[in-house]
Amino acid sequence: MVPGRLERMRAAVRAPGEARFFYRDAAFHADAVKVMPGEYFVHDEDIVITTTLGSCIAACLWDRQARIGGMNHFMLPGDGQSADDGGRYGSCAMELLINGLLKRGATRRTLEAKVFGGAALMPTQGALNVGQRNTEFVTRYLRTEDIPLVSQDVLGGWPRRVCFFPRTGRAMVRRLPPTQRDAVLALERDAGRRTAGTGGSIDLF
Repeated sequence: MVPGRLERMRAAVRAPGEARFFYRDAAFHADAVKVMPGEYFVHDEDIVITTTLGSCIAACLWDRQARIGGMNHFMLPGDGQSADDGGRYGSCAMELLINGLLKRGATRRTLEAKVFGGAALMPTQGALNVGQRNTEFVTRYLRTEDIPLVSQDVLGGWPRRVCFFPRTGRAMVRRLPPTQRDAVLALERDAGRRTAGTGGSIDLF
């Protein structure tokens, strides 16, 4: 552990939408930050960026030359209804993440992406399948922005925990057991209520 790094990250002034939950990850013996729905985080040190997903999407972008990476976590495709919706919607979430990377010295032409989530945790049909719509949105967005999608673990019927290492670009995803589905659904429903009130390789472990 780098002495004082957690305290330094906690004390730093954060931009709107930037993740704020910092902790020590016991599994990786590393400083970590958890990205909640509507948030993003960018860094260039040996930390872990984590999130838990159901129908939401996490896009992990990495600059292979500058060795800077970041993750977002968005709930719905599209642009949202107002500025207050922020990173809960795909377009804004991707812009926040890309702009955060550029501010730290990344360049668009050397970015690559890994994408996770988009599950169907409850029976849905057609346009109500938010996970599928989120997945289609992010793949279309990356194609339009000419950012290569180098790996993904999307769709299916299980929640996921994602760990991303911004210094190396490595991503790990765990498909969580059905016993954790209700907890993930509750997290996404709570985030959804707040919205309505306002807006390389994959390692399976």
